[in-house]
Amino acid sequence: MKLSIVIPCYNEAKTIRAIVDRVRATPVREKEIIIVDDCSRDGTRDLLRTQIAPLVDHVIYHDVNRGKGAALRTGFAVATGDVVIVQDADLEYDPQEYPKLLKPILDGNADVVFGSRFAGGEAHRVVYFWHMVGNRILTLLSNMCTNLNLTDMETCYKVFRREVLQRLQLEEDRFGFEPEITAKVAKLNVPIYEVGIGYYGRTYAEGKKIGWRDGFRALWAILKYNLLR
Repeated sequence: MKLSIVIPCYNEAKTIRAIVDRVRATPVREKEIIIVDDCSRDGTRDLLRTQIAPLVDHVIYHDVNRGKGAALRTGFAVATGDVVIVQDADLEYDPQEYPKLLKPILDGNADVVFGSRFAGGEAHRVVYFWHMVGNRILTLLSNMCTNLNLTDMETCYKVFRREVLQRLQLEEDRFGFEPEITAKVAKLNVPIYEVGIGYYGRTYAEGKKIGWRDGFRALWAILKYNLLR
């Protein structure tokens, strides 16, 4: 089985080399690493061109900043693996957890796997209370519309059989991607599993980007892709 790892990247000069090294060190034997730089302006592009490009399979550059969802669509379009996973370019999620995320798919039980920061007993950095509250509210509203019982709809770690991704017409350019893809996968009626993962959250001082405006966009995306389509 070949795994495609899609890494959307925007202004991650401090972490991009470290996350690539960690992804390369995962125990998954056959893998394809795809980085999509979303018009970074902090020196990330220089690192990609001079240090990182020889270490990965594809580096794709957006000419303008379009958002995480747009970067993922670009990466998905070139992925050739049997299975595709989303990996953020920061250090909040540990690539050493790929094997347990892949297990429900390899066992033939799942077509899609969500890695939950709120399920299981893995290490979890204590950071922002209101982020957790907002996440739980958005997950609850998404579940009410999809009739899924996820605990972490907003998680980065989403894993798909590639043929499932190929059935989806994705539209959201920014952080509305998470509720959009959840709604559209739910409508396919494919088997979805959830696996507990660790979480090493960073602070805004350390480079965290998501904010309250993204929460409102996520709320709109829940309504749009579940009730208005």
